[in-house]
Amino acid sequence: MTIVRRNLNWLFALLVSALVLATLGAVPAQARRAQPPAAAAPPAIAQDGAYLLGSSDKVRVTVYGEPTLSGEFFVTGSGVVSLPLIGEVKAAGLSLSQFQQAVQSSLSDGYLKDPRVSAEVLTFRPFYILGEVSKPGTYPYTSGLTVMNAVATAGGYTYRADKKQVFVKRNGATEEQKLALDPTVTVAPGDTIRIGERFF
Repeated sequence: MTIVRRNLNWLFALLVSALVLATLGAVPAQARRAQPPAAAAPPAIAQDGAYLLGSSDKVRVTVYGEPTLSGEFFVTGSGVVSLPLIGEVKAAGLSLSQFQQAVQSSLSDGYLKDPRVSAEVLTFRPFYILGEVSKPGTYPYTSGLTVMNAVATAGGYTYRADKKQVFVKRNGATEEQKLALDPTVTVAPGDTIRIGERFF
């Protein structure tokens, strides 16, 4: 009888220990699931770090030796640039070097012999900020812009603002991302930022 009781006590202690270990192991996993997602790379930036053109960007195209073919142009809502002589050239989603090559290729196709082309972005497409900021609206993008900069540009937070998280809809995306609001969260041209309302 004593042996049976000892075995039962030992079995109970083993079960309790296993339950405690399982509970401790579950806490970090739950904490990891509760953490907000890290900021994803903005779609306006390619994997190699190159800026990708998009609607409302303003570019300067220079065709060397051909001033009538050079000028400043906007990327249209359909993602093209309308150039003299050759007409529409796709720009949206291309890096500057890819766009230059596309223009050169079009000019080489029966128009010019060995054309030399350069392109640069004069103004980036704007970003949008909504929600609990003093002056929501559309603002010009500047290189290296962060969410903190964007909030400051929009006149700062309202008294109801949630200063712990931000909702960012990347240019071209269909859904918002909820991100922790810290200085490392960057903004890309065309992004929509929304500052939510705190609940207490």
